[in-house]
Amino acid sequence: MFFARLIVPLHSETSIMTMKKVNILATAVAALAFTACIGEKRIEPINEDWRLEGDRTIYGLACEGCSDSTLVLLPTDGSDPISYSIIEATKAGRILGKPKIGDRVGVVPNETDSLKGDAVVNIDQLKGIWCYIVMPKLRYHEDATERQKEQLVNAMEDSIRETYYIPREYGFAMQRNWVAQSVGYVRETTLDTESPVVYPQLGYFTEWHLWNGDLVITSGTPQFNEDKTTTVIDMVDDTCRIDFLQGDSLVLSSDGISRSYYRKENMNEVNQKARQIAERLRQQALDETKQ
Repeated sequence: MFFARLIVPLHSETSIMTMKKVNILATAVAALAFTACIGEKRIEPINEDWRLEGDRTIYGLACEGCSDSTLVLLPTDGSDPISYSIIEATKAGRILGKPKIGDRVGVVPNETDSLKGDAVVNIDQLKGIWCYIVMPKLRYHEDATERQKEQLVNAMEDSIRETYYIPREYGFAMQRNWVAQSVGYVRETTLDTESPVVYPQLGYFTEWHLWNGDLVITSGTPQFNEDKTTTVIDMVDDTCRIDFLQGDSLVLSSDGISRSYYRKENMNEVNQKARQIAERLRQQALDETKQ
């Protein structure tokens, strides 16, 4: 603690009163420091049981005093606030989501100077629903040559393009306690096997973590059991560098490829147009079978 110890006689009325005053002062100062970190936000402790092996990130709450040069962090272990120098991280663009008082953040300390932050990730800003646009590809015969594929594309009528070449939103939702969920599913029917186009496979995401400033997304293959439970097998961890995080924009890169994401406020907003068109085509096909 940053409070100085007072050495006083044990059997003294004055000493007892002094000790009480010190305890009250300590409690008051600690309460003020805690309030300066959380503001009016509701506390949601970070579950560090999910920390990945080798992750040096220090997790906590951003406190009053944060600036472009300093991050004041109240660690989740209940220790005193720590001031990190983030001047170099700011210049290098490694402040990923500007911290506000009460935000849950993770700071990656420098390996040689523990009071210098190499990167800061705003966990509260990183959480949420992130999407990107995908387009379908024409469904080809497995033996089709590149020339035949090109001819099929050129021969496609505009009406078919307007009907089937509908962009879809894919992505993931990063939630509390490091839980991830896939976003972008559109209910498929037997009609999809007859469609002239095919969409990329949507990943099945289950978890997310931070690892020394990077984002790790866990996905797998779902198996739907007879008892209506789901088992996920063949789990894979994909590590992405967080290139940019601000407001409603997120940029991730992996294996030399970057992808931009935009934030959605509600899962019900995702793929509204695609779902409407899929339902219209399904109803149209049912009506044709009745004729």
